[in-house]
Amino acid sequence: MPQKSLCPVIAIVGGGVTGAALAIHLARRYPVVGTVRMVVFEPREKLGAGLAYSTHEPAHRINVPAGKMTLYPDDPESFLRFATNRNILAEDADAFGSDGLPYLQRASFGDYVSSEIQPYLDQGVVEHRQTSVTGVGKSGTKWLLKAEDGSVLLADAVAIAVSHPAPALPAALAGLKDHPKLIADVTQPDALQPIEPDDRVLVIGNGLTSADVVATLKDKGHHGTIVSISRRGLRSRGHSATAQEAFGDFVSRPSVRASELVHRIRDTIRQAEKAGFSWHAVIDAIRAQGQKIWQALPTKERRRIVRLARPYWDVHRFRVAPQVEKVLDEAVSAGQLSIKAASLQGVTSEDSGFRVSLKEKVTGEVADYLFDAIAVTTGPAHGEVLHSIPFLAALQRDGLISSCATGLGIACNAASIAIDETGRAVPGLYIAGPLARGTFGELMGLPQVTDHAIFVAGQLSSYLNLDKQEQSLSSTG
Repeated sequence: MPQKSLCPVIAIVGGGVTGAALAIHLARRYPVVGTVRMVVFEPREKLGAGLAYSTHEPAHRINVPAGKMTLYPDDPESFLRFATNRNILAEDADAFGSDGLPYLQRASFGDYVSSEIQPYLDQGVVEHRQTSVTGVGKSGTKWLLKAEDGSVLLADAVAIAVSHPAPALPAALAGLKDHPKLIADVTQPDALQPIEPDDRVLVIGNGLTSADVVATLKDKGHHGTIVSISRRGLRSRGHSATAQEAFGDFVSRPSVRASELVHRIRDTIRQAEKAGFSWHAVIDAIRAQGQKIWQALPTKERRRIVRLARPYWDVHRFRVAPQVEKVLDEAVSAGQLSIKAASLQGVTSEDSGFRVSLKEKVTGEVADYLFDAIAVTTGPAHGEVLHSIPFLAALQRDGLISSCATGLGIACNAASIAIDETGRAVPGLYIAGPLARGTFGELMGLPQVTDHAIFVAGQLSSYLNLDKQEQSLSSTG
């Protein structure tokens, strides 16, 4: 039987950075036990790390300077202070990039988020259920959640804060999915363990995850050749050599067509260069104004951006840490790493490895290559999110959630409330974090994830009338 509670119950499904940040900002609003009960479902031992920040590979570094990573918009140096106080900076010989700023190992940020939520766990303000949710359904005006450990919870509101699904395996590799040297999901612990130091490696994808793979292999002493492919051959860019202020205004006269927006970005970059800035300053401005830019675009134009411009945005927006960029540059200069604009035409198993046919984008020529291992780094399969997690698939079957029209996640409205199959908002069901970016735009990194967590905390508070209830409790106490 589900547990009953005298105070409103909020269930947060997913305890990575998004779910933990949401719980933290709710707990900061309502720090008194009994005002609201917050239950976070997360199978990992600790809250706050999630997929991105649970890695313990030393080569995996945050691609943003530590001074810009924080859970609190009014305290931008919170994480940097944590890293200093815990001697993380002092003990990391490679912490500082070529620009003089600290780019710490990703696990350290997970430790920071975990340390920030721990006091609320100790006080009983937040409850961590170390299990996965297997079902979410309506129960009158409330929500009934079932978990893998057999427990159930009756909640007044639910916030879905799960992570993106794993990459989809390219069709050419489907028949080889069980091959021991086909690494379908490089984000899993020790995923690259099967790769030998002298293996010839094909990396499918050229983004940040691809960079992590190369850096990790190099850190483990790999010296075999690496070929990294993507359709356009675009590689994630690095940071500016010096700090720059954001340059450009894209919101006072918002673009309503994708082509116009792209033209304005290119024109603004030219203006920035004349003023002594680099493209980094313009991309930083777009990132800061991203949600307003996105919300001004009709759905049709958003889809055009996703289909045509997203690869170019990703390589400029998601920059590699200087330490990782140095590893890539050295590998390219040494002839160990080559980056190609190419596509898979066919893959067959040969001896212990693979024979791969690649079609070059520029020449159109098809050539065969022999590889000992293949790593897939194509990024999350956004379009598969509703099928990737059983409870989401069940919610879709029940008509309570639907795919975002942009293909980037789960449909929700401007209040981050889930939209059902008929296009209506579903009271009490919220989408938190990156899976809401089809509606909100830029939501893949900090500070946007933090800002959205604060926003959703406010929406939940309003929906449950928590402020009025707290005032009532104070007046009767």
